[in-house]
Amino acid sequence: MAAESCHPRGLSWLARSCIPADPARHIAVPVPISATATTNPASDTEESPISTLPDELLLECLARVPRSSLHPLPAVCRRFAALLASHGFLHLRRAHGRLRPCLLAVSVSSAHGAAGAFARALLQLGASSRPELEVAALPLPPPLLHCAGSSSSAFAFAHARAVAVGREVFLIGCGATLRVDALTGAARACAPTLFPRKKFAAAAVGGRIYVAGGSARTAAVEEYDPAADAWRVVAEAPRRRYGCAGAAAGGVFYVAGGVAVSGHPVGEGGAPRALEAHACAGSVDALHVASGAWAWSARPRAVPGGGCVVGACGAGDGHLYVVASHAVDLSFWRWSGGGNRGGGGACGWVALEAPPVPRGSVGLGTAVRVAMAGVGADRVAAVVNVAAVRGHNAAGGGAALEGLVLVYDIGGGKWSRAPDLPPGFRRAACAAVEC
Repeated sequence: MAAESCHPRGLSWLARSCIPADPARHIAVPVPISATATTNPASDTEESPISTLPDELLLECLARVPRSSLHPLPAVCRRFAALLASHGFLHLRRAHGRLRPCLLAVSVSSAHGAAGAFARALLQLGASSRPELEVAALPLPPPLLHCAGSSSSAFAFAHARAVAVGREVFLIGCGATLRVDALTGAARACAPTLFPRKKFAAAAVGGRIYVAGGSARTAAVEEYDPAADAWRVVAEAPRRRYGCAGAAAGGVFYVAGGVAVSGHPVGEGGAPRALEAHACAGSVDALHVASGAWAWSARPRAVPGGGCVVGACGAGDGHLYVVASHAVDLSFWRWSGGGNRGGGGACGWVALEAPPVPRGSVGLGTAVRVAMAGVGADRVAAVVNVAAVRGHNAAGGGAALEGLVLVYDIGGGKWSRAPDLPPGFRRAACAAVEC
């Protein structure tokens, strides 16, 4: 728990973090120290120098601290925690050029007997700098600590979705939600969705999070308000999808791919009933958030070529981008005109350069998962994972892909490869952040 006031040692530690350790740039100045000052037992109770600094000056100091040293600062004192969470802190870091577009991947793994071990990987994608990858353990909030060593947390977040709202990333799982500060790494538990979901669609529109699909019991679309930490039902989806992908662009919440589940899992007298599944792998539903209506006229048609949507995201240019699997290869598409209700301009799919995955890695008997995120207005990041389907031998015998990171330049129309995510991030949930 953070202290109410700041200890003097915090100022010296902060100064060392902000000032380069170059002796040639410092001048030694002798400071007289009185004997009474070193023996006065009441000196520890006097007001510390750091507590006398105004917020503006302290924010200037905090804004210059390297990102790797920010993680312990919220625990120094309540004042530090409040300033680090303020909009002024983010504004100053941006003004000082210390914010870069990044891809944040959060993973929970039960490997090596450590069930429920959380980790995060931060991949810096600055246009003027070489991509850099940072990996660190993710500290869990107390409500989740009791299950961190069991399989319950691993199950809850096994197929989680990550959604970024400002500097915070919400990791939404089955009956659990985790809120992670992308800058400091601080995490805390939040309210879970009203209906347990798995392999669902999620995206943020206007500072609020929307989820759909992933449940055989309901077609409800839920909205989450981060300020109130509360979920509510705002619409009913046309289909109960499972294994779908979510995206947001131009004020529209898209639900793409998966299978449509029909029927009810419970029959008369509470007896279980078989459900029917219908493939809708290439179709997309579009919800206009402002009106709460599904856009039938401007709804995207199925992806051309009979592709199965395996990843989707929106970008800052207001378009929807999807990656589709065609059994033996991948394709990449942009939906133009779907964000404008009433159809301003031409609507249709535009074929783009296909993701450059290694030859033979995608084929019959393989399952493809692509986690996508729009990085600003000019790039799309895709994390590609390919694994053999259980009980099948992949065609061609190619090795499985895990954590392959590709970045698409919207202006240039070309893909490039970034550093791969480390092992253990095959099912990582990804979101684009600025930190």
